[in-house]
Formats: sequence, structure tokens, C-alpha cells
Amino acid sequence: MTSRIPRDSRLRLVRPRPLAAAPAAIEQRRVRRPAPRPPEGTPAPAELAGMARSVLAAAARVAHWADRALGPGGDSATADGKATLSDATARRAADALDLTVDQVCADWDTARLAGLIEVHGDSARPGWRLRAWDRDDSAVLRGWVALCDAWSLACPEPEDYEPAAVAEVVTAMPQVLSFLQLSAGPVPVPQLLDLLEQRVTELRTERCEVDYGPRPDTPAVAPEPRPAPAVDAPLRPLLDWALRALASVGALTYGDGQATLTPLGSWAVWVKLEQICVAAQSPAGNIEQGAEDMLRGCARLRPAAARAEYRAWLAARPVGSAVTELIAAARGEDALLRGLAFEALRVVGAPAEPEVRAALDEPTLRPYALLWLAEHDGMDPEDAHEVLTREEATWLWVDTAAAVADHGEAPLLLRHLETAVQPTVPALLDEVRAVGHPRTVQVLVALAAAHPDPAFAKAVRRAAFQVHTGG
Repeated sequence: MTSRIPRDSRLRLVRPRPLAAAPAAIEQRRVRRPAPRPPEGTPAPAELAGMARSVLAAAARVAHWADRALGPGGDSATADGKATLSDATARRAADALDLTVDQVCADWDTARLAGLIEVHGDSARPGWRLRAWDRDDSAVLRGWVALCDAWSLACPEPEDYEPAAVAEVVTAMPQVLSFLQLSAGPVPVPQLLDLLEQRVTELRTERCEVDYGPRPDTPAVAPEPRPAPAVDAPLRPLLDWALRALASVGALTYGDGQATLTPLGSWAVWVKLEQICVAAQSPAGNIEQGAEDMLRGCARLRPAAARAEYRAWLAARPVGSAVTELIAAARGEDALLRGLAFEALRVVGAPAEPEVRAALDEPTLRPYALLWLAEHDGMDPEDAHEVLTREEATWLWVDTAAAVADHGEAPLLLRHLETAVQPTVPALLDEVRAVGHPRTVQVLVALAAAHPDPAFAKAVRRAAFQVHTGG
């Protein structure tokens, strides 16, 4: 007796496309919250964008010059592959723009921090925000916020201070800025200094380690906690540096012994606080979680809602440590978290590039990193897969199938089958076996169980057995 099920197990040829996160098919209903309103007196977005354009005008001028003068095949823009403008290029720009070389270098650094210029190795290209400079107020405001977030790079820090002390002040400044925002007016520097000292003391207390384990040859009594270290170095110079740096990026005004947030600075602080509040009110409470738990909490959200959660989670912590956490989560065994981690890194944008580029050396992360970098360089996400080799594409196909098998449903796994680059089942099975993914057996078993064609299922089960036995 012959089966009525067609035995032709060739795969349909479809254009490979990125597979959405596996649980996207199981969407979670969320109560829509009305759009929050900024504090009374906050200028309209168009007016804020005008202020941001004014702050970034000199940087945009240098970026536009670089766009015209440093086209493909032109002179190298940077000197050391670390985004430092070369002397020759700086002199050319100074002559063309009637500026000093120091002014050009300072404006170049500002443009780079604001995303108006993107540096890759020893070459530079205009950022997407520069392309949208005259027509998109939100792009301009996002560029200014990126500069404001990087305020600690705007001015050289005081000498003779330990890097740890500088890092403590950088970590404590969001609380100082929040206080300035709530004050809605000038605040004397001594009051800000007192707040800064309190916050730094709290940070040091949180890091105080207490050894609660029994010591050899001594009675197992609970030791007394060590007191928190006092603020042993004067913080006034560091506060002065922080306020001057924030003033240089347009976030506040500083002088006559007091500081006041600008309308731009007040709006930026409100945006950050609103993002944190939104995340705190989410069902999973993602703002309090580490990267891995945060990604799990976002797994069932719609893509737009997940991106909002990523932004809020990122706003609540330093970008460097956040990127490190996301990369560490991507190294885990859960393929779904790997894909979601790189979605969160897309929200981070340019600051994540160094660590993503370093991930190219890790076979598990390489396909994801290649796609991230291709999209970061301006390639259409639909075409980004073209940067992958056949082997990398197959590895990514198996990894995504593992995510679907663990967290999705059978129909989704069958739809994923159609995205394989191989035109036939035998070719797919041969290349899947050759790529050596650690989840190959589980993926093949799940695929065999989900497929309605007995012939296909038998071939896939045989391949799984051969991989399992090393045959």
C-alpha cells in the first residue's frame, strides 16, 4: 500500500529571511498606557531639536565637510584606527572651514560622540543622523542625547585621581542630575557636593565585602562588618569637572557657584526617568533584572514593546557594563537568549561595536555579530544574510531552530525549515551534520516529530542517529 502523502521532500526555494524571535507567535496582551507628558514648561520637540542643532552646529559643520571631502578612495580620516583625526586631515578641514586645528579636532570628537560621524578602523563615514539632520527632529535629539550620555568624555578629567574615584562620580551623577531636574532652578554647588558625597559613600558601602565564613583555628563567630570607607579624597574637583563637562554638551549652565539644567538637560533627565518607570511597571519588572533574566522577561513581548524594555533597561545602567552583560548572556546555552541579546545590542548601537566586533572570534557568536555589523554599516536587514558564508548561515539556521524547538511550536519550526539555504533535504542534512552545532541532534529530532511527511521524518531521524553515534 502506498502512502497518499507526497514523497517529494525537496525544500521550497524561498529567499532567506531573518526569523522573528520564536515566541513572537505567542504574543502577550498588554494594557496600553497613555503617552506620558513631559513636565510643564518643557519646550515642544521642534524647539528642543532647534536647541540641539545649535549645540551640535559646529560638529555638524565638520561632519558635513568630512562627508564631502573624505569620500570613498580619499585620504584616511583617522591616524591610529581609534577615531583620532589625522594631522593632515585636520589641517585640511581647518583651512577649508577657517578654524584652528584644535577646534576641528574638538568638533570631530563631538560629531563622533553624537553619531554624526561613524569611524570604522582607519576610515570614517557619515552617520545616519547626519543624513537626517535637516528633516528629522527625533534623529537630532537622539544624537544630542548620545552626546549627553558621553559627557565624561567631553572634558579631560582632573589629574592625580584614581580611575575608580572618577568612575564613582560618573556613576553618581545621574542622581545629581535628577535632583537638579526636580529643583527646577539654580542649585548651589555646596548642596550638590553634599549629595555627591552621600551617593559615593553609598556606592562604596554597597561594595564593602564582609567575610561571614568561619576562619581556621578560630571560633565560628559572626564577624563584625567593616565600616564603609570614608570619602578619602576631596570630591569638589571631580564635581567641578563633571559640571563643566555637562555644561560643554549643553545639559546645564554652570557659574557663580551654582548649576541649572537647561531645557534640553531637563528634558533628557525626564526621558531617562520615564524609561525607568515604564520598565518598573512592566509585568516582568525587567529594570531590576540582570541581562539574562531581562531577556527572558522580554521574550514574549511584541518586538516594539521589547525594544522599549531594552531601552529602559539600558538607561538604568552604564552602557559599557550593559553591553558586557548582553554579550555574556549571548554566550549561554539558550539560543533564544542569543538572538534576543543581539536585538538588544541593536538598540545600543555604535557604543556596542567594539565588543560585537570582538565576538567575531567566537564561533557561537560570529554569525550574529556579522549580521549586527552589516546592519550597523547600513546594509538592509533583508540583505544582511549575504555577509555569511554557507557554513555560517547553516550554523545560524540550526541555532535558530534550537530556539524554536525550545520555545516555539511545531508550525513555527516547519516554517523555519523553508528558510534553509539548501535546495533539498539531503543537502540540508549533509551540511547540518557537517557544521557541528552542539544542538544538532535535538533540532533534527524535533523537526522529525513536527513534519507530517513520514519519508522526511524517517530521513531526519536517521541523520539524527548518525550524528548521535558519530556515524
